[in-house]
Amino acid sequence: MAIDTRRIEAAVVELLTAIGEDPTRSGLATTPQRIAEAYGEFFSGLDADPLDHLRETIDVGDRTGEAVVLRDIEFRSMCEHHLLPFTGVAHLAYLPDRRVVGLGRLPRVVETLSSRPQVQERLTDEIADALETGLEPRGVLVVLDAKHGCVNARGVRQAHSSTVTMASRGLLTDPVARADVMALIGGRGDAGSRDG
Repeated sequence: MAIDTRRIEAAVVELLTAIGEDPTRSGLATTPQRIAEAYGEFFSGLDADPLDHLRETIDVGDRTGEAVVLRDIEFRSMCEHHLLPFTGVAHLAYLPDRRVVGLGRLPRVVETLSSRPQVQERLTDEIADALETGLEPRGVLVVLDAKHGCVNARGVRQAHSSTVTMASRGLLTDPVARADVMALIGGRGDAGSRDG
C-alpha cells in the first residue's frame, strides 16, 4: 500500500488548524507537503520485506568462524504511540551455520524494519527473527540502544536517558555464549576507536 501523501497533507492542515495556527501563513504554507515527504521516508518499510536483503548469501561450508558481529548500526524509527522519533544504534551478531551474508545487508534489514510505526521491544525481536529466518544461523543476538522523543521531549523529559533492548535466538540464548558476544559488542579496541 503506497503512502497517501494528499491525505497526510490534509491531516497536517487540520492539525495546524486544531492547535490554533494558520496553515496558510508563510512559515507553515509548505509544512504539510514537507511532513508528507518525511512520512514517506519514515514509513517506507511498510511495503518492504526485510528478508529480501538476506536472500543472496555466500555458502562458506564449514569455514564460518565463531561469530559475525556488526556494531553501531545507526537507525531511526517512529514510536507508534506518539509518532515521535526514536534514534540509536543496533548491534547485531550471528553464529553462521553454512551461510554468511554481505555485511552491508545487515543495516538494510535494520532500516527496513525501523521504517515502520514501531516500539523498540518489537523492533528488536523482528530484527532477530529476520536474521534467524533469513540466514538460518546457529544463534542470533540483537541489542538496540535508543533515545526516545516521547521520553526525552515530553512527559518525564529525561533528555539523557536511553533504552536498551535485547533479543537472542538459538545458541545465543545460553547466558555464557551470549556474554562472550556481548563482550565483543561492548569492546572497542583499536577497530572501534573514533579518534582518528
